[in-house]
Amino acid sequence: MSQGPRSGLAAVSAALLAMSRHLEVRDVLKTIVASARELLDAQYAALGVPDDHGGFAQFVVDGVSDEQWKAIGPLPRQHGILAAMLQEAKVERLADVRKDPRFEGWPSAHPDMSDFLGLPIRDGDEVIGALFLANKHCPKPEGSCGFTQDDEELLSILAQHAAIALTNARLYERSRELTIAEERNRLAHELHDAVAQKLFSLRLTAQAAAALVDRDPSRAKGELHQVAELAAEAADELRAAVVELRPAALDEDGLVATLRTQVQVLDRAHTARVTFAGYGVRALPAAQEEAVLRVAQEALHNALRHSGAEHVDVTLARRGTGAVLRVTDDGRGFDPHTTRSAGRHLGLVSMRDRANGVGGALSVQSAPGKGTTIEMEVPGG
Repeated sequence: MSQGPRSGLAAVSAALLAMSRHLEVRDVLKTIVASARELLDAQYAALGVPDDHGGFAQFVVDGVSDEQWKAIGPLPRQHGILAAMLQEAKVERLADVRKDPRFEGWPSAHPDMSDFLGLPIRDGDEVIGALFLANKHCPKPEGSCGFTQDDEELLSILAQHAAIALTNARLYERSRELTIAEERNRLAHELHDAVAQKLFSLRLTAQAAAALVDRDPSRAKGELHQVAELAAEAADELRAAVVELRPAALDEDGLVATLRTQVQVLDRAHTARVTFAGYGVRALPAAQEEAVLRVAQEALHNALRHSGAEHVDVTLARRGTGAVLRVTDDGRGFDPHTTRSAGRHLGLVSMRDRANGVGGALSVQSAPGKGTTIEMEVPGG
């Protein structure tokens, strides 16, 4: 190597540490390219990540100004020397890249390059990138390459660690994508569980108010006040879903009182008789209380909207250190194993996800013509 053993080892160590500090793929690529150019004292360095269509998904350069890079134009295709590195997966060390028979030219704004060192970046048998350098800063006899066998070995070591850093960065980004997808699912469940039921109640209450306007104005006025309260609660629920807050009523009134209030609202707003009973329930961990409330809301929504029930009974009872929620209706029932109704199916999935998410369990008992019972047990704390 052109550097002494101590300084060379320190430089390699610094390059590897720099690569390990970054988690974003683009930052890792930039660090690899800059480290390679500095370690091998080259004028230019580049790294290309191939796509599946004969081009590059990403292409990072070092030693080229932003203005010059823009003037060069579109990303290169996989041809010439680049294609050889990607397809044959072998090192290319050339005295003058322009004289190689595979050279196919470059855009007019492209910097002039002569001696060249390039090699693939591999993850097992897969080539995940191509790393190359040009124009080594050193005296070069006519027709010779400034890059040495030592440079090739050093770049090979760097490429091996680059493969690890790049793979880790990709895994990190994939993990982040999954987290975002999970968050989207959570918001979908929140909106379906909370806001949809609240708006459903609001619509029913508004209909009741409209029916009473002519024959009982005073009762209609009371129902309209209820509409205003439900609208405000729906707005609160929407804000809570976005920022993943507990429903405000849980913190203010507790689970039992919140459930009782919501059941009373539905009982007034719907022709079905809706009742609630609580039996010795102690305060539960916050996440469990919210899960129980959401499952109760979903079960009530399904019973009142889909079942045609005349009676819906909600009970919340203590069991050990935890609690059991039971929502029972005398409606038309359904087959839990075959239903594919979009609303009902999403509701069942949502309820199971919520129960599992707090270490609880959910069971659904129903059959055509036999009503439905949904039971959820949570362990407490």
